[in-house]
Amino acid sequence: MTNFDIEAFYDGHCPLCAHEVRVLRRLDRRQRIRFVDIADEGFDAGSVGVPWEALMDRIHGRLPDGTLVEGVEVFRRLYTAVGFGVLVAPTRLPGIAQLLDLGYRWFAKNRLRLTGRCVDGACELPGARRPGSCPPGRQNRKTTPAAR
Repeated sequence: MTNFDIEAFYDGHCPLCAHEVRVLRRLDRRQRIRFVDIADEGFDAGSVGVPWEALMDRIHGRLPDGTLVEGVEVFRRLYTAVGFGVLVAPTRLPGIAQLLDLGYRWFAKNRLRLTGRCVDGACELPGARRPGSCPPGRQNRKTTPAAR
């Protein structure tokens, strides 16, 4: 038996994402979830095998066998890991599953704007992150271009 059910890759600078991780940590009494903050300076996307920008586009998770999952399936696995499997089961039903996938895709596309992380009206992440560089979203929202 493995010592975890899922490893979740989340954006620790997203206020809503960070809040959900805090809730899940409290619920994870059996410590079945590994959380990895992809906004952390030491995070290496190469260790996941997914480009950093793709990890920022939508939530990803890795199962003990190395299988990658993304989007709503990550949340299904997270909430099952903390004991809510009975509540998760209906999210797989036809119609409900598609509606949740659609809703999550909309949220993921608008996440930066919805969580107040647009800089000077721009909500897109800059190009590829260089090793050791400050991850997008770390900049202070009120920072002026000259001060960056």
